[in-house]
Amino acid sequence: MKILVVGSGGREHALAWKLAQSERIQMVYVAPGNGGTARDQRLVNVNITDLHELANFVESEGISLTVVGPETPLAGGIVNLFRARGLKIFGPTREAAQLESSKDFAKAFMQRHGIPTAKYQTFSDVAQAHAYIDANGAPIVIKADGLAAGKGVVVALSLEEAHRAVDDMLADNRFGDAGARIVIEEFLAGEEASFIVMCDGKNILPLATSQDHKRLKDNDEGPNTGGMGAYSPAPIVTPAMHARVMREIINPTIAGMAKDGIVFTGFLYAGLMIDAAGNPRTLEFNCRMGDPETQPIMSRLKTDLVAVMEHAVNGTLDQIELEWDRRTAVGVVLAADGYPDAPLKGAVIDGIPAETPEAITFHAGTAEVDGQLVVSGGRVLCVVGLGDSVKLAQKTAYEVVDQIRFAGMQCRRDIGWRGLKH
Repeated sequence: MKILVVGSGGREHALAWKLAQSERIQMVYVAPGNGGTARDQRLVNVNITDLHELANFVESEGISLTVVGPETPLAGGIVNLFRARGLKIFGPTREAAQLESSKDFAKAFMQRHGIPTAKYQTFSDVAQAHAYIDANGAPIVIKADGLAAGKGVVVALSLEEAHRAVDDMLADNRFGDAGARIVIEEFLAGEEASFIVMCDGKNILPLATSQDHKRLKDNDEGPNTGGMGAYSPAPIVTPAMHARVMREIINPTIAGMAKDGIVFTGFLYAGLMIDAAGNPRTLEFNCRMGDPETQPIMSRLKTDLVAVMEHAVNGTLDQIELEWDRRTAVGVVLAADGYPDAPLKGAVIDGIPAETPEAITFHAGTAEVDGQLVVSGGRVLCVVGLGDSVKLAQKTAYEVVDQIRFAGMQCRRDIGWRGLKH
């Protein structure tokens, strides 16, 4: 059978890589893909981004199933379009994807359905936003309402930083339409975790837990990014915590969407903050797999992903169980010079070693130019190491990282540090 993966990042490379391992796969297409998917003989890049053209391609090629990676086509209604043409696709509809595409929609939804989250207010008026910050003090969190590629969140530790974020988003229009409204919410202290499930409209299948590292520099310093690395499993999500998150957050979200007349299908990602007393609250929802969490999660999945996806589009996720590699996977992101504000493109990439059972390098912001692999985006690669402990997985990942070279390469040296504490 043939499958299409929509997207061009590390998440899509990892999904396509895992799908291609199935014995039943004839071809995995990636649209538009990247330099890494171009070099993988089991994958074929398709240079199409227009949603109608993608649907035409799926029909003409006889593709059995489409898996959507990033948020933008979901918010653009790719699932609605494909379904209207009778094509099998896994992802949420445009209506369901509002849980991610509008922070204000998500916060109002959580409040309405009693899902634990931070207190908040939404603003489009600059003066009112500044007044709210002065009344509430810092630390405080400012979020662009719309999609901003993981960069529309400022955790302001000072009043000055908070006011500057408001001006950036509302007055200076830094994120365009995405920042025309902002959500300001209380700062939640604790430890973050990524909780990702698959949903077929009625059945929910949890994936392995993971933990992302949002800040650019070691010790969680520097600006927020789309994610500088992740590891799986996340020890903070104990079996008891897992049950509680399902009971208090995931199940009420799927039920709440249904109550509001929206059937949720696709990946649902709850970004959690777990406080010192062990109470989980929802920082945000994404309606797709996380990036870079997908890379370590897919590296640990032993079950045939093609079979899982078939159950997902057929409404039978209750009929499959997932099997996981017992090892820990640590994924380290290598970012371009100037990331996250102004990543520099064009640097030649050297030294990526061949995949082994212990280590795999997924591509994100890479392209092939005249036979050379070059930097084409902010987050360039994600190196995943597997080992019997966080420490061993870290060691494996960083041994590979140290072989890779490109001008201005940035990476954190402490991915998985919270896991070591547990």
